[in-house]
Amino acid sequence: MVVALCSAAVAAPWAQAQDGTRIGFVNTDRMLREATPAKAAQTKLEQEFSRREKEIDDAGSALKTASERFEREAPTMNDTQRNSRQRQLMEQDREFQRRRREFQEDLNARKQEELQHILDRANRVVKQVAEAEKYDVILQEAVYVNPRLDITDKVIKALNSGK
Repeated sequence: MVVALCSAAVAAPWAQAQDGTRIGFVNTDRMLREATPAKAAQTKLEQEFSRREKEIDDAGSALKTASERFEREAPTMNDTQRNSRQRQLMEQDREFQRRRREFQEDLNARKQEELQHILDRANRVVKQVAEAEKYDVILQEAVYVNPRLDITDKVIKALNSGK
């Protein structure tokens, strides 16, 4: 009885596929790497954040230089000077860490916005392809997919054409 139920459960999806059900697959990661809108969004983000990233990199370099200078000069300083410079360096480091954290948070938020925009557009395109070619199911994640089911190229082409 159990064997009959298991074999029926395993055979059921196969039977559906044989009755004309059309199944497709879209590799979302590949689509996000290769589609022109995804590449454009990446370029846009790089341009938008490059100035801030350079400022933070410069601040990090300045902090490193100041720390190295302090390490060299500390043995010749009196206690008051050494303590004062240490406090300055700690404050400079806190400010640097804060700016870097804010930058990363802003960058991540913008990446999410752009990603969501692209995914919304891609989902519309996938739906258009599915309806136009009479697919019953389009999967976006799977452990294994037979290459003949992969419609990623069609979706990328449609995204690139601006549909």
